[in-house]
Amino acid sequence: MDVRIFEEPKIDSHVHVLDPARFPYQAKTHYAPAGQELGTPAQVGQLMDAYGTRYVLLVGPNSGYGLDNSCMLDTIAHGQGRYKGVAVVRNDATFDDLARLKRAGVVGVAWNVTYYGVDYYHDAEPLLDKLVALDMFVDVGAEPDQLVAMLPLLTSCGARILVDHCGRPNVNAGLHEPGFRALLELGATRRAFVKLSGFSKFSRQPAPHEDSWPFVKALVETFTLDHCMWASDWPHLRAPTRVDYGVLLHQVFKLFPNASDRRKLLWDTPRELFGFES
Repeated sequence: MDVRIFEEPKIDSHVHVLDPARFPYQAKTHYAPAGQELGTPAQVGQLMDAYGTRYVLLVGPNSGYGLDNSCMLDTIAHGQGRYKGVAVVRNDATFDDLARLKRAGVVGVAWNVTYYGVDYYHDAEPLLDKLVALDMFVDVGAEPDQLVAMLPLLTSCGARILVDHCGRPNVNAGLHEPGFRALLELGATRRAFVKLSGFSKFSRQPAPHEDSWPFVKALVETFTLDHCMWASDWPHLRAPTRVDYGVLLHQVFKLFPNASDRRKLLWDTPRELFGFES
C-alpha cells in the first residue's frame, strides 16, 4: 500500500457503532450482530487512529438497535468532534424530534429500504420536508429495483439525498440496468450524493472488485467528485467474505491515482456535506 493514504486527510462516510454490552439490543431485533461484527466506540477510535481517519459518519444500524439511536448518540457526545451521525427515525418524527437530534450531532436520517421495503415510505414526504427545513439529508440504502420505485419521490422532493454503496448495482446486468440508470438520473439533480462503498455487497469478484470499477467510473462522471465520497461500511455486517480496511483504502489509490481527486473524495466533499471542521 502507498503510505501516503495514512497521511492524507480522510473522512469515513459509513461506519456502524455496536456496543451491546453497554447498549443492549432491542428484544425483538431481526438480527443481532456479534463477534467480529461488533464495533464499540473504543474500537472505532482505534481504527481511526491506525489509518489516519480524522472524522467518521456513524450510521444508525437497524440490526440490533432498530429505532434506538442511543449508542450512536453517546459515541458522538464523547467523541470530541470526531463523529457526526445519521439516525434511524419513524416517518412521523416531529420537527422538534429532528431538531433535538441535530443539536446532538445528527446530520441526516437513514432510510433502510432494503429492510423495510418501498411501501414503508409511502407516507414519508412530510419527513423530507422537515429535513429540508433543518438543512439535513436523507441517507438511502436500497436495491436497484427499489431505487426505480423510489425515484419519483426522491426526484420531486427538495431534500439532499445520499445513496449508500454505489446503489448496490447488479454487475451482471451492466451499466444500463434500470436501477443503475435511476441512480444516475438521481445524480443529475445535483441534490444527490453517493457513497463509493460496499463493494463486497454487489461485486462478484474478490478485492479489489474490478467488476465494480465501470460502475464507479459512471457514478463519478455523472455525480462528479463534488458529490461522491468514500466509505468503509465497517464493521461489515453480514459480509459474505473477509473485508479489510487497509485493502479498501488501497483500492482508492487504484481508482483515484490523482491526489487532488482523492482529496475531494476522501475529504472535501464529505466534510462540506456533514459539516465537519477543517
